[in-house]
Amino acid sequence: MSNNPPRTRMTGVQRRSQLIDVGRGLFAARGLDGTTIEEIAACAGVSKPVIYEHFGSKEGLYTQVVDFEFHILLDSITAALTEEGKPRVLVERAALALLTYIEDRAEGFRILMRDAPPSQPEGAFSTLLSQVTARVEHILSDEFHRRGFSAEDGAMYAQMLVGMVAMTGQWWQDSRQPDKHTVAAHLVNLAWNGLTGLQKDPELKSDA
Repeated sequence: MSNNPPRTRMTGVQRRSQLIDVGRGLFAARGLDGTTIEEIAACAGVSKPVIYEHFGSKEGLYTQVVDFEFHILLDSITAALTEEGKPRVLVERAALALLTYIEDRAEGFRILMRDAPPSQPEGAFSTLLSQVTARVEHILSDEFHRRGFSAEDGAMYAQMLVGMVAMTGQWWQDSRQPDKHTVAAHLVNLAWNGLTGLQKDPELKSDA
């Protein structure tokens, strides 16, 4: 007679969460096409029909993984941009939000940068950047109006600013040097001061 206690059966919500976690790790390492439904099932300790029952297909699971990571990152950046503060401080916080996400959820960031899910054919990261850019454009509007810039200029500069932060985040994903606060400080140094007004040792103005 076995003395091992009976295994606790997962609820449907727990099983979905487990499969999303397993899928995240495999998709980050191998991509959508490089991952098989059999591998997912084996790593999760379930049969293939369980995955089909919850997600319909491998692509269905992938879409759920992308959607989960997409909203974590979008919510983080949006929260940083909706706090009270001057435009420079808000951009600092947004840059730190992206770098912190990359630091804490490297697998999720790799997935967002990879294959586009059916729900976002243009790419999850591109979709996210479009939404963030719209928010940044709104934040910069008062500053640009005060300086006599046109609305079209503000939209263009928002694209430039978000693109610079995003590209730097992709580079930092692999290097991780220097630390994220230093990277954010230099990002905003360039964005706010320009090449001709760079400070030698920039510091963040926010408390983040």
